[in-house]
Amino acid sequence: MPQTPPLPSFPAESRAILKLAGPIIVAQLAQTAMAFVDTVMAGRVSPADLAGVSLGASIWITISLSFTGILLALSPLVAQAYGGKRYHEIGPIMRQGLWLALALGLFAVLLLKLGTPGILRLAKAAPDVAEKTEGFIDGVIVGLPAFLIYKVFHSYTSSLSKTKPIMVISVLALLLNIPANYVLINGLFGLPKLGGAGCGWATALVCWFSLFALIAYTSRRAFYRQFELWRHFEWPRWAEQKRLLRLGLPIGLTYLAEVSVFTIVALMLAQLGASVVASHQITLNFSAQTYMLPFGVATALTVRVGQHVGAGNYAHAAHTSKVGITLVLLLACATALLILLMAPQIAAMYTPDKAVQALAVTLLLFAAAYQLPDAVQVSATGALRGYKVTTLPMVIQVLAFWVVGIFGGYMLGLHGVPFVNDGTPLGAPGFWCALVLSLTAAAVPLLWYLVHVARRYR
Repeated sequence: MPQTPPLPSFPAESRAILKLAGPIIVAQLAQTAMAFVDTVMAGRVSPADLAGVSLGASIWITISLSFTGILLALSPLVAQAYGGKRYHEIGPIMRQGLWLALALGLFAVLLLKLGTPGILRLAKAAPDVAEKTEGFIDGVIVGLPAFLIYKVFHSYTSSLSKTKPIMVISVLALLLNIPANYVLINGLFGLPKLGGAGCGWATALVCWFSLFALIAYTSRRAFYRQFELWRHFEWPRWAEQKRLLRLGLPIGLTYLAEVSVFTIVALMLAQLGASVVASHQITLNFSAQTYMLPFGVATALTVRVGQHVGAGNYAHAAHTSKVGITLVLLLACATALLILLMAPQIAAMYTPDKAVQALAVTLLLFAAAYQLPDAVQVSATGALRGYKVTTLPMVIQVLAFWVVGIFGGYMLGLHGVPFVNDGTPLGAPGFWCALVLSLTAAAVPLLWYLVHVARRYR
């Protein structure tokens, strides 16, 4: 029996994780920076444009990320095949993933187009905000199929430990998004002046650019040829589609549970006016930037843990998980301190409106409080995916986010709870207080379960 290599030191394993996570973090920051650009540029038009982009982005992100979660089934499958040197399995996995992405993309377009008006009526959004939201959605759905197919190639190359092309393409996409936004918002070169809705059309353009760029890169580089992705055409195989869905649906529901909390909060806040929605969007958008740090590490953990498990190095998989959790806790302490010290300046970056700034500063304090539990829950989930464990994490997160986050926020924010502020509704701060509690309720059992799974594999 071959001898298991010794475990790397904490600094050595940290460097390995960060080498893989670093480009992913930069790529994700570039993608969330596009949302930041959308928010800032729409905010300069009017509060209604800012609120419309806020609601539209919340709806779009909920659908797109939930379907992205299903496609993340590819990551542990490719990583374990690569770690086990079963290269012949990777091409078929990818071809089936592309069919799944195409089907999900078309379904998502219909879901957004037909469902958005009803969602806005349910949210009691103001007529001007609803109009801006629907205009944003009309644009962004054009790029939705490209976005999901791009995520298949994203999982492909990152699971092979090749993350730099994702970073480069994401930065280029951000650079394209800024002038595209400006042209479409202001109606330059004879194009109609779309206001905040132009951000949706610019996003669609960026999605197609990113897809074609990553396809071109992976098709031309010699490293990828050994996996024979383009060897032949292949129709969907239902047995393989079922395998992807069995692994991916819990991940998709996990994403839906987490992202939908913020979406539903935004929709419930819509009845409190554009200024409240705008302050919520500022807080959400900035916290999305900081979230990319643990998210990048979590993605790296899925890949490294998956590769170790595929190679049968279970002690290394457990060690990687432990080091990754420690890293994200250190990063979370730094981001929490940044938010606490810079909250007024952060709010002022987004809008000149003093009333919106004041409420955003209050909400940013809650965002600082949830940095640690959010980092733990996302990184523990990422490591568990490397073990191909997705069902129980989904159950934990659905209960935490939908029961504690949504119901708790509804009660604290809109109805009030006895013994809390004399039973007076807290408004937006009440929703964010519930978000902190929900992330904590997810982090503790997920961390315990990761320890349990790692010990079981030993």
